[in-house]
Amino acid sequence: MKLLYKPFGLIAGIVGGLLARRIFDALWSAVDDEAPPKPTVEHTSWGRVLAAAVLQGATFSAVKAVVDRAGARGFQHVIGAWPGEKEPEEKK
Repeated sequence: MKLLYKPFGLIAGIVGGLLARRIFDALWSAVDDEAPPKPTVEHTSWGRVLAAAVLQGATFSAVKAVVDRAGARGFQHVIGAWPGEKEPEEKK
């Protein structure tokens, strides 16, 4: 099943990356009027650089989790099998 899921997951990942970028841009514009600074920009503060990095990391991680989970659920609904890892059953 994992091999069958790969193309589906790849497309979902690309769409998720584009969505995460748009969400990050919208969130950052609510925080600051200027574009998010790159760490190598000379005249910017550590606070702005770190705030942009933290917000971007959190946004991309959250969107990836949502896209991965929704993709796996959708795959399971259509194909009938879970494409990822299964939790080990609890011992009684």
